[in-house]
Amino acid sequence: MLCPGGTTLEQDHAAESLAFEPVASAVEGLVPRVEVSDPGLLFVPIDGAIRYYGGEEAVVANLARAVRDVAGAGGRIGLAGGPFAARWAAEVAGEEPLIVEDDRQFLSSLDVEVLGREELVATFRWLGIGTLGELASLPRPAMLSRFGQAGLHAHRLASGEDRRPEPRDLPEDPSVTERFEEPLVLLEQVGFAARALSHRLMEAMKENGVAPHRVEVSARAADGTVRTRVWRSADPFTDETLTERVWWQLRAWNESAGIPGGIVQLTLAPADLSGEGRQLTLLEDVSARIEAERAVARVQALLGPDAVLEGRPQGGRDPIEQVRWHRWGDDPPAFERDPGAPWPGSTPGPSPALVPPEPQLLEVEWDGGMPSRVRMRSRWEPVLNWAGPWRKLGRWWQGEGHVDRYQMVTSAGALLCELRDEQMYVIGVYD
Repeated sequence: MLCPGGTTLEQDHAAESLAFEPVASAVEGLVPRVEVSDPGLLFVPIDGAIRYYGGEEAVVANLARAVRDVAGAGGRIGLAGGPFAARWAAEVAGEEPLIVEDDRQFLSSLDVEVLGREELVATFRWLGIGTLGELASLPRPAMLSRFGQAGLHAHRLASGEDRRPEPRDLPEDPSVTERFEEPLVLLEQVGFAARALSHRLMEAMKENGVAPHRVEVSARAADGTVRTRVWRSADPFTDETLTERVWWQLRAWNESAGIPGGIVQLTLAPADLSGEGRQLTLLEDVSARIEAERAVARVQALLGPDAVLEGRPQGGRDPIEQVRWHRWGDDPPAFERDPGAPWPGSTPGPSPALVPPEPQLLEVEWDGGMPSRVRMRSRWEPVLNWAGPWRKLGRWWQGEGHVDRYQMVTSAGALLCELRDEQMYVIGVYD
């Protein structure tokens, strides 16, 4: 460990959205239709503002002043023809705003790493392509043939050609709205409403074969106040990414008292639609997956958001440590323990199918140092086979002692047991 006294803090996007909300509101007071990409990053279309304020420099100066008044600093401001170039102009800008005259020329010197796709970037480097200018000089048909849609998208960005929306035959009003008889005040209620409405919108989009790059979130308060914010995504929104953005925004409004009396109406309006979906595998059953997700969503609606959990493997020596649980539909939290670490002293496979939340006391009879039978409630079952012991060394610096582990097979099932302080405990049950 390089820093034994260090503390790792899990990133809280909702709290960041709450802290960033005054900045977004200040910018929106000058130029409407602010689009938030992530807490701390927003896009502002200024075509109309240029005419109103009398030039690009005047617009940028007013924006910098508004941000400085709220945040105490002007932040980094980049101005370009497209969102991708503007984002990286802001990244390389210093204290003074950077105004880009030619998107392609500006992007040409940037490293391909700014594309954000690790595997694709690694391939480009292997081919000797190190900058966006070198990438843009390649023939576009060759990029499409070699790398598919991912390569085509990367070539467009490198050429200063941001994504263009594709017209589709859609309902006149693709937005979805939910009204609540009782205003939503508690964060749990707000989070559940955000998930349900996001799911409705994405299901409607899937039926038309499109997905939105921008979504307008509107919330009406009990006193009639209406708050609106636009969120942007470089890639088309999915159920998960849209849900988290809506949740971040609603929490920011809720905790900043921006919705007096609670939410009585919530609306999501999609825009900038894209038909560039993912390529399905030959044997992928999309309809079955959608039906399964609907069934789980119904169960969650009946029992509550905490009643349906999803697990994923992580590192650890004990079986109970090797699964990280989170709410179904939420983004998986960060690993508590690195799954790629060697974890010496962990129990050899196969892993138990059932792990009790607390170790269960087990009575065992021994014969010559070998387990002969175990007590299952009111009856004794003979041990048909067993393996072990495996010594697990405890963290002595935290006062943990050493324990011995055994695998035992009985006529009633197979058990993973732990012997400590001369007592045997069940810590796992095998199929």
